[in-house]
Amino acid sequence: MAAAPEERLDVLNAAGEKTGVSKPRSEVHRDGDYHRAVHVWIYSESTGELLLQRRADCKDSWPGKWDISSAGHISAGDSSLFSAQRELEEELGIKLPVNAFEILFVFLEECVTNNGTFINNEYSDVYLVTTLTPIPLEAFTLQESEVSAVRYMRCDEYKSCLAKESGEYVPYDVNGQYGQLFNIIEERYKDNTVSRSLTLQKQINRYAPIHLEPDLTTLSEGDREALGYILKAAIVIDDIFYEQVWNSNRTLRDWLKGHSESSAFDKLKWAYYSINKSPWSCLDENKAFLSTADSAVKLLTDATKPVSGWKGVEYRAAFPLDKPPGANFYPPDMDKMEFELWKSRLTDKEQKDAAGFFTIIKRHDSLSSPSLKQSDGSDQTKTSDDLFIVPYSKEYRSSLEKAAELLEKASVCSNSPSLKNLLRTKANAFLSNDYYESDIAWMELDLERNLPMDNIFKSDSVSAAPIRVINLLYNSGDVKGPQTIAFNLPNDERIVNERGTSMVMLKNISEAKFKHILKPIADTCIREEQKEYVNFEPYYTHIVCHECCHGIGPHSITLPSGKKSTVRLELQEFHSALEEAKADIVGLWALNFLIKKGLLPKSLSQSMYVSFLAGCFRSIRFGLEEAHGKGQALQFNWLYDKGAFILHSDGKFSVDFTKVEDAVESLSREILTIQAKGNKPAAQTLLQSRATLTQPLRVALEKIEHMQVPVDIAPKFGTAKKLLGNV
Repeated sequence: MAAAPEERLDVLNAAGEKTGVSKPRSEVHRDGDYHRAVHVWIYSESTGELLLQRRADCKDSWPGKWDISSAGHISAGDSSLFSAQRELEEELGIKLPVNAFEILFVFLEECVTNNGTFINNEYSDVYLVTTLTPIPLEAFTLQESEVSAVRYMRCDEYKSCLAKESGEYVPYDVNGQYGQLFNIIEERYKDNTVSRSLTLQKQINRYAPIHLEPDLTTLSEGDREALGYILKAAIVIDDIFYEQVWNSNRTLRDWLKGHSESSAFDKLKWAYYSINKSPWSCLDENKAFLSTADSAVKLLTDATKPVSGWKGVEYRAAFPLDKPPGANFYPPDMDKMEFELWKSRLTDKEQKDAAGFFTIIKRHDSLSSPSLKQSDGSDQTKTSDDLFIVPYSKEYRSSLEKAAELLEKASVCSNSPSLKNLLRTKANAFLSNDYYESDIAWMELDLERNLPMDNIFKSDSVSAAPIRVINLLYNSGDVKGPQTIAFNLPNDERIVNERGTSMVMLKNISEAKFKHILKPIADTCIREEQKEYVNFEPYYTHIVCHECCHGIGPHSITLPSGKKSTVRLELQEFHSALEEAKADIVGLWALNFLIKKGLLPKSLSQSMYVSFLAGCFRSIRFGLEEAHGKGQALQFNWLYDKGAFILHSDGKFSVDFTKVEDAVESLSREILTIQAKGNKPAAQTLLQSRATLTQPLRVALEKIEHMQVPVDIAPKFGTAKKLLGNV
């Protein structure tokens, strides 16, 4: 029988990025090439022990030493998670799903052993698998060529042995980067329920509870019935969103909800999770407020060979401490460079699908176990690589079918022809993944014909894209943490170019934020002589202008090369923050323009700037990881540096009316030019230099914190619940 070919590894550069070259494993270690590996630790909660394996005596590095539960190279072309699963199965005979693996950190090891013949420059993804109790030793199936024995050892005892550089163990510097493993476990399992409860309560208190009770008495009986079905569809869409955040997020949600009455602490965990719709806090730059130790327990009866009297592996459904930047739209172990390299090899249509609004990217190896790698035959756009494209209509088929059925029922009930059309086309879009027709129907939604007055007085000349001012009844999906006060849709650049966008203003949300947040901020941070300028009219008028300005300015652009593109595609991760800043600052410029044209009252000419200044502090409190907060910090710092905003010795702020107009125009020009050129480096430079928490901002935020002004609101949907009860 011919010998199996030697394992090949992807060669990395010193920064850990793929070079596009692969080499046999022996040559990689001979030449000292950088490469990737996985480390998988199994931790038992009940005993506080880590599982160790004793390396086989035939290993070319650290033979006979006690080491990580399981570890191995990431073979050329393989993914990190697949490799972690494979190593556990091959070395220990344990088959675990992806949601058992928690990525902790990436560890770079640079060392030379075996008298200089084995050079190890290795980037290792360090994973933790958390089980409730130890896995019985007789359940393991050891790979003799790799592992000679396994045993459990208390975490603190093992750390002590490493610190003493005991010769029995493969060395790791517990005072260096690898010490994170022990620090994370130690911190996670401290008996700190009281302090965590206090922290959670403080985080919850940043949201002022607001009861939304919009009046539905003017709706026809048919439209009220339709609204009930729409609410049910919204709940289905919310379920999809939880899945889009992270692969085990719905499991975590159900676990926390199911245990919310177990203790006061569990109730707080559920309350704050419900606000954020994830274990990451929106107002704390997505810092985790829960850990895998708080997560759901799952049982696998066939993860190992059977052991008499033992029911199987009980593990915690894992999630990372750092919120994944690609959420669950991309493989969790995929970085941006891998995506761009893969996308560059696709056809034009595949590239468009890969970057589309209604697709996700998956790996073929995520569809099968490491021991049986095969396609599942599902509908998807396959490419020549491990990655492939799946439309929403396939990935979320069962949920979207339910939502589509509910919208069809709502369409039948409604008395409004344009609403009927919107609901019908949206239902079709859920199933076809083509949202163009439903987006057109959204633009053509006619509220005029449904106003509560006699038909003779209704206008027949209302054109598309009106500004719709409504009271919010319910929201679902990507509405978490800070509540939106308006939205501007669709995002489809074709429709934006053809028809513009349609804006919806949530008046009851804006009123609540002004009353509970902006006014107290102004009282705290604005000089006495300018406080009178802060009122609801300029605040709300600027919100209207902000949303209007999302629809104007550069969208589809022509690059210097002559290539047609869009601002969104060119600016990529910098687009959202810069677009929010553009809508804000150009909206302020537009207000001044309209005042000069006599289209708005001159009384707004000073109040709009002071209200905007107070609003800066409100939005920045959302955090600089969030697009609105980042965009607002950019604007404040630009205007402050231009002398338009002034910090006085008493720690309060005012507007210099002689400088603010020019400062607003200069920033508007800067952002619009960057967008028009699709200049990503310039966008990056502008945001990195200006979207920062400067000393003046710290002064304001400390004053606001001291006064315990809420950061945002948490709506309670009373009317919606009553309506659902009647459907």
